[in-house]
Amino acid sequence: MTYLIDRRLQGKNKSAVNRERFLRRYKAQIKDAVGRAIKGRSITDIENGEKVSIPVKDVNEPTFGHAHGGVWEVVNPGNQEYQRGDQINRPKGGGGAGRGKAGNSDQTTEDDFIFELSREEFMNYFFEDLELPHMVKTQLTATTEFKNQRAGYNMSGTPSNIHVLRSLRGALGRRIAVGGSSRKRVIEAERELEDLLAEGLPLQDPRVVELKKLIHHLHTRLLAIPFIDPFDLRYTNRIKVPKPMTQAVMFCIMDVSGSMDETRKDTAKRFFILLYLFLKRVYDKIEVVFIRHHTAAAEVDENEFFHSRESGGTVVSSALHLLNKIIDERYGAGSWNSYVAQASDGDNWDNDSMLCRQLLVNTIMPKVQYYTYVEITDGPPQNLWEQYAQVPEYHPNFAMQKIVTPADIYPVFRELFKKQPKS
Repeated sequence: MTYLIDRRLQGKNKSAVNRERFLRRYKAQIKDAVGRAIKGRSITDIENGEKVSIPVKDVNEPTFGHAHGGVWEVVNPGNQEYQRGDQINRPKGGGGAGRGKAGNSDQTTEDDFIFELSREEFMNYFFEDLELPHMVKTQLTATTEFKNQRAGYNMSGTPSNIHVLRSLRGALGRRIAVGGSSRKRVIEAERELEDLLAEGLPLQDPRVVELKKLIHHLHTRLLAIPFIDPFDLRYTNRIKVPKPMTQAVMFCIMDVSGSMDETRKDTAKRFFILLYLFLKRVYDKIEVVFIRHHTAAAEVDENEFFHSRESGGTVVSSALHLLNKIIDERYGAGSWNSYVAQASDGDNWDNDSMLCRQLLVNTIMPKVQYYTYVEITDGPPQNLWEQYAQVPEYHPNFAMQKIVTPADIYPVFRELFKKQPKS
């Protein structure tokens, strides 16, 4: 019988196993609680932990009890109201500790089981159902892929990994080393025997007979050396080395023109903060490129993308031209998965909106895996939306959503990046 003893340290959390079992068992209730908690917090606080309450009815354990079956006769001392044979109505109210409020038997409450999710647990549930859609070249996961690579030879292994040439070389070297002294003694004895026979000694001479016995004994010893021994076997050794994975790049394009007031810019920033947090947490092999545009587009760093106050007119095609240029120059190789997320209020020159649609259909969409457009407006769709609405007819990997208030950010985000059904 084999006993496995888990000696891994659990740090301060001594009940890690029980906690993981609890989280698995009540996964559905916890996800609902996380969804309710998200509605009441801002995007900047999304990475903190959360206190989660689960209705007590969902955590009740089944129990066995003794039922009062059959016919019972109850004696109530001091009874002045009932006589034998009267039927007594069931008392009102649920009964039971903690089920009712003091002083009011008609109202009942339900005690909730409250516990606190850690930051890591909260973020795991927050991003559990999300992924980058249409990852057709390769799947990006949190684990590193490995490939087998030859690394010399081992003295043990499976028969299929035997290296024949190396094993025969070892066997030959062993036979030479083990039989060297006997082989040298045979040569000396044969020469001595030839010299004695050349002197004319008869075959019955004791010295001749002794040399023949010695030569026969040495040949027997040499023949007893095995041709190959288990010690000689060599097996090809293979080790796992990290395998270069196909990489992905996310382009974040934000409209900072004058029509994008501070409220809309703040909504766009919140959406991109959520997207950036999602990408950095879930995917290791990914790059993020930030592009801001008004009448002209520019590639900026993370700090300038979220905090710069530069503004101007609106020419959306400038951002698409820059996007196409960056893809061709830096991410045009077949090993890159390119994704684009664009946020704008949709206000653009009519002729430029048509140009944007043509750029997407003919140039950009064939180069990217997924393109998302978020329009931030509380009014009717703008001209850019009307032109973009024609793109899915040519490319199904194009998605559009509308954000009216900050409360729409998270539902829109989940809709754009929800896991696709396996085909």
